[in-house]
Parts: sequence; structure tokens; C-alpha cells
Amino acid sequence: MWDKINWKKVGIFFGGFAFGTVGLKALFSKDAKKCYTHVTAAALRVKDYTLKRTETLKENCEDIYEDAKDINEDRKAAEEAVFEDTSKSYKEVESTEE
Repeated sequence: MWDKINWKKVGIFFGGFAFGTVGLKALFSKDAKKCYTHVTAAALRVKDYTLKRTETLKENCEDIYEDAKDINEDRKAAEEAVFEDTSKSYKEVESTEE
């Protein structure tokens, strides 16, 4: 019976069990809690930084959008002015030909 047992697998099983037990103890230790606290604090700082940068980006995009609308309005007004000038010139030519 003992000659058919794979001692390597038994050793791996008990090694994993021991490592898991020690690992759990390490996860719940005071040092681990302190580490988790510092990591959480860093994550909160990253969150605040990201929100601040996102807000700045949003404001910049709004400014760009408004400037683009102004440029398009100016272009449209300039095109309409050219069209009106052309219409006036055409009417003046018609009235002088008659």
C-alpha cells in the first residue's frame, strides 16, 4: 500500500497547505493592514488627480468648441457679406444696362 503512494504529490499538497496557512496569517497581520491602508490612500490620491485633470480637459474642450463655433459664425458672416456685395453689383449692372 505504501509503495503506491506518490510522495511527491503528498509533499506538494502539505507544502501548499502550509504556504496557504502562512499566507492567510500574513494577509491578516497588522503590517498587511498598514500596507493596505497606504495602497488605498495612494489610490484615492490617483482618483483625485484624475478627476482634477479630467475637469481641466473638459473645460479646455468646451473652450475649443466655443472658439470653433465663433470661427464658423465669422466665416458664415463673411460669406454672406460677399454674396450680398455680389448681388448688389449684379443689380447695379442690370439697372445700368436698361
